[in-house]
Amino acid sequence: MAPPARRRFLFLQGPHGPFFHQLGRRLAASGADVLRVGFNLGDSIFWPDRRTYIPFRDAPATWPATFCGILARRGITDIVLYGDTRPVHAQAIAIAKARGLTVHVFEEGYLRPYWVTYERGGSNGHSRLMRLTLCEMRDALEPEEQSPPEAPARWGDLVQHILWGAIYHALVLGGARAYPRFQPHRSLTVTREFRLHLRRLVLSPIHRLERMAATARILLGRFSFHLVLLQLEHDSSFTAHGPYASMADFLSEVIRAFAEGAPPDHHLVLKAHPLEDGRAPIPREIRRLAHLHGLTGRVHFVRGGKLARLLSRARSAVTVNSTAGQQALWRDLPVRTLGTSVYGLPELVSSQPLPAFFARPRPPEPGAYRIYRRFLLRTSQVPGGFYSVPGRKRLLDRICGMMTDPLDPYAALIPEEEADRQQLRTA
Repeated sequence: MAPPARRRFLFLQGPHGPFFHQLGRRLAASGADVLRVGFNLGDSIFWPDRRTYIPFRDAPATWPATFCGILARRGITDIVLYGDTRPVHAQAIAIAKARGLTVHVFEEGYLRPYWVTYERGGSNGHSRLMRLTLCEMRDALEPEEQSPPEAPARWGDLVQHILWGAIYHALVLGGARAYPRFQPHRSLTVTREFRLHLRRLVLSPIHRLERMAATARILLGRFSFHLVLLQLEHDSSFTAHGPYASMADFLSEVIRAFAEGAPPDHHLVLKAHPLEDGRAPIPREIRRLAHLHGLTGRVHFVRGGKLARLLSRARSAVTVNSTAGQQALWRDLPVRTLGTSVYGLPELVSSQPLPAFFARPRPPEPGAYRIYRRFLLRTSQVPGGFYSVPGRKRLLDRICGMMTDPLDPYAALIPEEEADRQQLRTA
């Protein structure tokens, strides 16, 4: 086993692109040992150091035993991964926690896109945030703290995100012979994933024009509307922390509830995720449901884009658990979440039945979201991004110190013992 003072980090799968390798180099420069397990050619190419790379080419059923062997032979103290629900990660986390290892989890920012989420043990519905109350967050903050920073008006990571995704899936597809037993954590084949990424890149100018036209029609219409924040059907937040088997199920419930509860002069605007790639027939399903419920002309679809212009006119926002719901909360709009969400606190989101919400949505408590946002920015939200050069530099400049800190981001403000006592008192 490694001496207590020496950390040994084992990286599993990360975000598309070079971020994990650059992070590993930073940790190694600080005195830690660093290794990486790769499951396909994309993982391999994005981690060019052959000395520290461990290929996994066996059947998925053998992964837990292989992982245990690596932990024992290499004296691993920490594991690092992106997203905690894909099967190889969920299995690794369970084993690592049972052995008392530190689990570092990266995710897209809860305050995305300018920030990245860094937590320990789990993210989204598995985050320690789920055990904290707004009162605890408020008590942990200094009363005289200044207002949290605003995100810049332009981030520039979306194109890089799509491009790295296309490159990654092309590599996975081209390296199928080298990793013949690799199984992607999503239901689509790697070939289909690659084609969808490529199609989205090619059609992005057309989609931009469609988006501009749809947004203009809505804003010039001068009608009251409620905004539905759609998510990617294959995203772990939707699949693992929501109650719906498909996006069609979510659309069906929302449009039916709108027909039942909304005033007859109100409209419904459904905005796609910026990375929506067309694998789910969302526009067609929306048209079908609008016709079914007699809402033709009152239901509108916007293909991605930024939220600010629509939120400035919306009466409320509905989502499963999209982080974009926080942009609505920032504007004091009523928000209804239909799944497990890190911001699903009673002071922030409504618990009304959906028809009643559309009829008269309950707003968040005044000032509550400011407290929540300040707490996130003091703890798990790190400035920067995974996909652009400036974003990675900004992120890397801060994250290594957070990873080697004995306390996780939340424990630095709220000790574990007090949080556990609070959980027992409220159980």
